Parts: sequence; structure tokens; C-alpha cells
Amino acid sequence: MPLIMLSSPHAHGGDSVRMIMLTVILALLPAAAVSVYLFGWLALLLIMTCMLSALITEAVCLKWMGRPVSTLLDNSAALTGLFLALTLPAATPWWMAVLGSVFAIVLGKQLYGGLGYNIFNPALSARVILLISFPLNMTTWIMPMTAGDPAINLYDFSTCATLFLAGPGALQLGFDAISMASPLGYVKTEATLGVPVSEALKAYDYSYLDAFLGFEAGSIGETSALALLIGGIFLLARHSITWHIPFTYIATVLLLSGLFNTLNPDQFAPPMFHLFAGGLILCAFFMATDPVSSPVTPLGQVVFAVGCGVITWAIRTWGGYPEGAMFAVLLMNCAVPLIDHYFRPRVYGHDHRNES
Repeated sequence: MPLIMLSSPHAHGGDSVRMIMLTVILALLPAAAVSVYLFGWLALLLIMTCMLSALITEAVCLKWMGRPVSTLLDNSAALTGLFLALTLPAATPWWMAVLGSVFAIVLGKQLYGGLGYNIFNPALSARVILLISFPLNMTTWIMPMTAGDPAINLYDFSTCATLFLAGPGALQLGFDAISMASPLGYVKTEATLGVPVSEALKAYDYSYLDAFLGFEAGSIGETSALALLIGGIFLLARHSITWHIPFTYIATVLLLSGLFNTLNPDQFAPPMFHLFAGGLILCAFFMATDPVSSPVTPLGQVVFAVGCGVITWAIRTWGGYPEGAMFAVLLMNCAVPLIDHYFRPRVYGHDHRNES
């Protein structure tokens, strides 16, 4: 059974797969709640559409492959849909949400044999496909309701439903009227123009407190560091994850950004900016710790997390795309078999050097 693969260090105490998935869903509820507070009905419509589409797609796949549809009760498809929704901009239209959910379940999960066999995080895989296919939609950030003068009332269901189903044109608005740059995107754009990081942050009116609480533009589930940390601590307390990946991942990014910011503060962003901006905390606690697509040994997890941290910081600093967290996790997913091979526990009395 593929579920045997979930008996990694992430699953303790004999918890069932259903309970593990439910625990992660509960851990994501603070971030989901903040997303609804910031983006109103748009966030709720996006979350519901992704989760429902993932469940329907999973049911169709199971039926087509002759497997019991009751497998849906393990909560993995619902979690994949929730994960995907939280990585998307609030302006994502309904058809992209559905398409992304289909990609996540079919290409990211069932194509490899279902739960326990996928080598990549399904939700991140789908997000990258959407980003490559629809870059404009995936980099358009709606102004949250906490912005000084939001162009539309995101707490009005009719307005949000029209925007979600028909786009801003139906409201006689363009994306420019209702969107704003994310902190990462703004700093990256200004850097290409030769503007020092400190001046760019000042011009953006960037606040660490606002970023910590979630009052900044970004994907609906990545804006509030506080909400994500609450969920991450819950997972640690429940022993659903261990400290090795999230703490090492975040520490690596902070160490690199702190070192280079000290050497040249005009060119390199400070550590706290990297910590609170973008999807670092979301990926560190929720995506990189996926028990199927991450290493099984503590030492292997540390190596995996260091790789995620280095790649995340490198892409954010020198890459053409402002955010590197999701690419870092997917790239390191590719290295998991190699990491597991070299960092697997040594069997007592067995010399691996004799293996071919």
C-alpha cells in the first residue's frame, strides 16, 4: 500500500492518514481566516472552488482507475485544494482555480500512482504550471481591504462573484485599478532600475509589523506570517512535523540574507524582509515538510532544507522572478531520492561500501 510511505518521522503515535491530513488542514485555518479578512469573498470563493475541484477530480480519477471512491475520505484531496488556493492571488479567476486543481490531482498526484507515490508537492507543481502558462494572472495582486483606499469592496458578495466569474472587465475596471505590487515584486523591479533596497522599501512604505500581521499584497495564504507561525507551531506540537526542515530552511535564508545585507545593504535585502515577504514561512512549515516528497531521516531533512534555503535566497536575489520559495521546494524534491540514498541510516553490521 502506498500509505506505508507516510510512516516517516512526520507521522507519530499511529495517527491515520486521514487524521494527519485533517491536522494540517486545521493548521492552515488561521491563514485561511486571515485571507478571508484581507480579501473577503474572493478568498472564500477561491478556497471553496479549489477544494471542491480537487475532490471532484480525485473522485473521477479513482473511478476511472477502478479504485474505491471512499479514498476521498482520507482528506488528501481537500488538503491539496486548500494548499493550492492559499498559493494563488486573490484575483485568480474561477477557471484557473479549477484548472490548477485538476493539474494538482492528475499531474501532481495520480499520474505517479496516487497518495504516497508523488515525487513533487502536488499543489506547488500546479502553481508553477499556472505561473508559466498565465504569468499576468499569477502576478496580479489585489489590494487587500486593509489598504488605504481599495478600489472595490471585497466584502460585497455580488462584486466579488462578478470579479471571480467574469473578471474586472465586467466591473468596468482594469487590473491596474484594483491591484498593487507585492513587496518582493516591487523591490525586485526597483533593483533593476538601480534603486537601493532601503529606498525601495521606504518608497513602498513597507512595514515589518504589517507584513507580520498580513496587511500586505501577495498570495492569499502567504501574507500573514503570524497566522502561518500559529499553524506551524500547532503542527510541531502535534508532532505532525519535526523542526529539522522549517527551522533549517528559514535559518539558511536568514543567514545568507543577513551576511550579504551586512556586506552591501544597498543591493541585498535584510533578513526580516526575506522572512516576512512572500511564501517562505508557508513553504517552510507546510510545503517542504510534505512527508512523501521530503527526506525520511533527520540529517537528510537538514540537507534538504539547506538546499531549499539557498535556492530561495538565490532566486529572490538574482533570479528573474521575485519569489523563489516554491521553485526551491520543487527543485529539492528532485534531489530527495539522492539525499535518502546517502543519508539513510546505516544498518548495524552492514557495510554500504560493498554495494554496487
